[in-house]
Amino acid sequence: MCYRYSVPGPDAVKKTFQVKIGEDFQRRYHVGAFENVKLPVITNQDPHQVQLFKWGLIPFWVKDEKTASEFKDRTVNARSETIFDKPAFRSSAGKQHCLVIADGFFEWRYYNGKNYPYYIKLKDREVFSIAGLWDRWVNKNSGEEIYSYTIITTEANPLMAMIHNKKKRMPAILDKKDEEKWIKKTITKEETMDLLKPYDESNMTTYTISKMITAKDIDVNVPEVLEPFQYNNLEPLPSKKSLF
Repeated sequence: MCYRYSVPGPDAVKKTFQVKIGEDFQRRYHVGAFENVKLPVITNQDPHQVQLFKWGLIPFWVKDEKTASEFKDRTVNARSETIFDKPAFRSSAGKQHCLVIADGFFEWRYYNGKNYPYYIKLKDREVFSIAGLWDRWVNKNSGEEIYSYTIITTEANPLMAMIHNKKKRMPAILDKKDEEKWIKKTITKEETMDLLKPYDESNMTTYTISKMITAKDIDVNVPEVLEPFQYNNLEPLPSKKSLF
């Protein structure tokens, strides 16, 4: 699945997507799914403006705040195969799409009884997007509007299957040429599903990092979390030589 990723700085995003950016936009070297912060997306409703939404989709039909809180923790990811079927996502699928802005993501590899973190980037794109769905929920008690999103995942490509070797999933990274298609006003189910495919592993690069990202007592939104780290007891990936 995808529970951690990094967010590029506003200048890089503005240059890449040719969009307007608000003052609250921040570079994030690491963000986790349950940090309850607002993160940048570009929606089909306003494709020329970066907006800050909460990660963890709350469907518009949720009745109360307690249920909303429970929902968002279960909807940080949506499996591509079931977005038109699952109640939490089917009202957004094909209608309320967004680009989730990233410059890398984190995943864990299980090896000899232990988990090791990797950072994954694209070779030819400093900034890229992950396919997402969004929704708007209104708290009937306070009148507060909450805009939220989910990251869509798909079957892992061969590289990601070796890293995320328990569940073998990966975020649905969009080809640059497909970003405009994903957030156009109307998109059919067939078009939607055609865009949700494993990204080409030949365009990806990865390396191990320290386990700092799981530290509880320090701020992990720092450049140091992205620094390469070698584990003496970890066998290299079989295809590592072909990744660099």
